[in-house]
Amino acid sequence: MLSALALAVSQAPAASQEAPICQRELVVLGAGQDAGAPQIGNADDDGPRLLPSSLAVIDRENGQRFLFDASPAISEQLAMLDAIAPPKDGLGLDGIFLTHAHIGHYLGLAYLGREAAGASNVPVYAMPRMAEFLRTNGPWSQLVSLGNIELREMTADGFVVTSDEFGVLPFSVPHRDEYSETVGFVLMTPDRRAIYLPDIDSWEAFLDQENGEPEALVAGIDYLFVDATFYDDDELPGRDMSKIPHPRVIETMEALKQLTASDHAKVHFIHYNHTNPIRDPDSAESREAKAKGFNIARRGDRFCLD
Repeated sequence: MLSALALAVSQAPAASQEAPICQRELVVLGAGQDAGAPQIGNADDDGPRLLPSSLAVIDRENGQRFLFDASPAISEQLAMLDAIAPPKDGLGLDGIFLTHAHIGHYLGLAYLGREAAGASNVPVYAMPRMAEFLRTNGPWSQLVSLGNIELREMTADGFVVTSDEFGVLPFSVPHRDEYSETVGFVLMTPDRRAIYLPDIDSWEAFLDQENGEPEALVAGIDYLFVDATFYDDDELPGRDMSKIPHPRVIETMEALKQLTASDHAKVHFIHYNHTNPIRDPDSAESREAKAKGFNIARRGDRFCLD
């Protein structure tokens, strides 16, 4: 992916000098781990509410809206998107890009079916195993057979071009792949590039796969939305956290500490568990991350891609 990304950056069209402000915009629709917060069985949790991680891209010039992951909170998240950029008709979804088959990332597809939206041919971009899983397992197979969704298969490091101004590059990442592959996405406009990487087992495994260095993740990138499921190894008392592979926030900050301040500012931690103290913007851990120059994604954050 890193070499493909470098090539993509070098071949990207020149930025338009006449583009209106924020013709293309990225919106954080959720920043929590798959189950959000409060999680099931935690009714007394009075911490900040979390919706599962999901991004939207609005392309106002072409009248298009795209989702990245279809979370179980898709109804509320689409309502948030509608308030920012009302749909031209129906659901107004020109594509849903799926990272993998864990609950927070694809269960929202069910709401496109006959019991809810009764959608028609919403393009769903998925890797081959993910697409096959949806075709051959209910209730997802019914979405396909009834034409609620139209599956469009992607390939790793293969561009999906939605218009002259926006394209998506999926890249493989190591993660628990019980039902599907796992990918991250590079979101590309002529002016800006963002990476969405909500789930990964470890930086070591990823960098071994890519034969690269952590610094390469932010080279040529404007925004990096990266897995922050757990803050450190002390987060789940009584559980062996080595069996729950995710790079810890403190590990990621350490791996990227040599970057410049401007590169630190590109990093936005996302997909944090309900136990992660960065969930609270006022926590000591949130303040530490900010003091080191990093950002924490929050629902409702908006970024220009022009």
